[in-house]
Amino acid sequence: MGATMHLTGVLGVSSPPLAPSHCSCSGAKKQSCSLRPPRRQQQQQRRRLRVARAVEVGAPSAGAPEPEQVEPPSIDFAFVSPRLLPDGTPDVHYRTACGGQKLRDIMLDAYIDLYGPYDKVLLNCAGGGVCGTCLVEVVEGKEMLSPKTDVEKELLKRKPKTWRLACQATVGNADSTGQMIIQQLPEWKIHEWDK
Repeated sequence: MGATMHLTGVLGVSSPPLAPSHCSCSGAKKQSCSLRPPRRQQQQQRRRLRVARAVEVGAPSAGAPEPEQVEPPSIDFAFVSPRLLPDGTPDVHYRTACGGQKLRDIMLDAYIDLYGPYDKVLLNCAGGGVCGTCLVEVVEGKEMLSPKTDVEKELLKRKPKTWRLACQATVGNADSTGQMIIQQLPEWKIHEWDK
């Protein structure tokens, strides 16, 4: 009786093989053998055989209008790369994010190039507001950003008024909606915006 046996459950789930050590045979002369797996395997097998049933509750009646799907508030961004594509058009990346976050966090979470050549660990301050390497130009939607901080005013006093530090600028609040166009790495751009 050195054979291994497989049991198939109701749903076609195969139980693990039962080795002869799991059999409780009473002597070599008797032919009856109880093929019960250990208690832990029985419990696992019962769990596999349970079937979940979905019940439709509160289905809308034929005459009742369906409720409208309300989208959560969000802000649409167009991030413009500093270089043009080979055909002369701007390289634009579109993203959507919730308001109430720092512009730096939105750009990094969306995999938008923020630091350019300063993207190494020791070349930027990681959002502290002291290095000035996270410069962006706000082309459209500057009214959605928080006012300039004292740090920004000091670091950007010789820069255009549309330039901001992404680590210092908070975009709206949690229930803000709108659109913004952000120029990445304005010091490196090769095209000019019509104003």
